[in-house]
Amino acid sequence: MILEAVMLSAKLDLEDDFEAAFQQASNIIASSDGYLSHELHKCIEVKGKYLLLVKWETLENHRIDFRSSTQYQEWQKLLHHFYEPFPIVEHFKEISLS
Repeated sequence: MILEAVMLSAKLDLEDDFEAAFQQASNIIASSDGYLSHELHKCIEVKGKYLLLVKWETLENHRIDFRSSTQYQEWQKLLHHFYEPFPIVEHFKEISLS
């Protein structure tokens, strides 16, 4: 399992519009190959700041399958115009602590 972590900054005063668009976009990503789950968290201290966490079966499911799909094009149309600056996407793999 791979965890995609993205710190999102929505343009000021567009948070409600962003959240509504994200609601629609959630159905898009949830139908993608290798998708496991996702969560969107709104920052308490900083207006317009969100944390997106997406779990994928493999890194390729996100970087290749999703990003080269027509679903990703729909995702872009719904969400990418809200970001300022454009977010950096990072991927994490769980380590065993035992």
